[in-house]
Amino acid sequence: MEEGAPVAFQNDVSARTEELRIGVIGTGFIGRVHTRSALLAGGRIAGVAASSAERSALAAAELRAETGFKTAEDLISSDAIDVVHVCTPNHLHVTHALAALRAGKHVVCEKPIALDEQSARELATAARESGCVLAVPFVYRYYPTVREARARIANGSSGAISLVHGGYLQDWLLSPDDDNWRVDPGLGGASRAFADIGSHWCDLIEFVTGERIVRLAARTAIAHPERTAAGGHSFERNDDGPAAAVRDVETEDIAALMFELQSGVLGSVVISQVAAGRKNHLWFEVSGSSESLFFDQEAPETLWVGRRSGGESIPRDFGTLSPEAEAYVTLPGGHPQGYADCFDAFVADTYKAIRGEDAPDGLPVSDDGLRAVTITAAVLQSARTRDWVEVAP
Repeated sequence: MEEGAPVAFQNDVSARTEELRIGVIGTGFIGRVHTRSALLAGGRIAGVAASSAERSALAAAELRAETGFKTAEDLISSDAIDVVHVCTPNHLHVTHALAALRAGKHVVCEKPIALDEQSARELATAARESGCVLAVPFVYRYYPTVREARARIANGSSGAISLVHGGYLQDWLLSPDDDNWRVDPGLGGASRAFADIGSHWCDLIEFVTGERIVRLAARTAIAHPERTAAGGHSFERNDDGPAAAVRDVETEDIAALMFELQSGVLGSVVISQVAAGRKNHLWFEVSGSSESLFFDQEAPETLWVGRRSGGESIPRDFGTLSPEAEAYVTLPGGHPQGYADCFDAFVADTYKAIRGEDAPDGLPVSDDGLRAVTITAAVLQSARTRDWVEVAP
């Protein structure tokens, strides 16, 4: 996005068909997740756009989209599209999301919504001025057990919060032979591990506690100063690919930070994409004066509630959770709900907001995307200065 570029919007966003016509830009792993959830939410996949006209045609056939657009620009400008899902590499998010808003389209944009604070702020402002919905997939908010933790803190059951801690660990970049476009700062941004997964953790803890992180002290580390530039797909090993050039690594594999919430509560989190055996280990624990709450994304069917007299695991089931949490229970206990169900719920809530139905509670929007970029910038600044940094409100 050009600095200071004027924002002009087209179309009457209130005049939408009941059946939303969906366009998906980017047809890799996450683009296919978006497509599935869009269909389940009642959307019609009117078009897709991949990295080339040929790949768009192939993706359209595989995903049963009505049109394979030659370019992302063609999809965005098409009168056949109501909602644009931006699932491209990070450096293209602002360009595609802003163009869609200017064209009067609603947007679902993958995070980070931008690679720097100024661009993220301009995009959030454009979303507000357009009258369109811009939603950001912080989908871990949609686990019923996460909603239960949030409700217990909000209604006072947990008492006064004294400590927050946790982590988000993966191993898909464990080896120096593992590589992905996210490693390239020109495509993924100056931060990798924290911007990619640490932002999810911070969004989740602010959502659950209802408090903002106001200051932090961070350190980052690079486990492999060099990686083979094989350009692999996300979360896939590069075991059998051809020999590739070696490139220097500039973005972090690991981040560790201490932080303070607005109430003065202290917290800590460790982020890593090189933790052997950890596939998607996002967890948090909130300690209150009456009870502690523990959530593990790899075992999300229960919320552990600890008290001085002992602990119990509250199952995800009808009748066992608060009304706020039960609203996101779709299957009886013993029939596991997981990440895909969270994504389905997020997209369904987004489409409700687009249709002008009751505003969904906790829908992550452009300001939440901006918040993640702001925290990421503070982490990088702190790691660089090796000092505490205030996080902009």
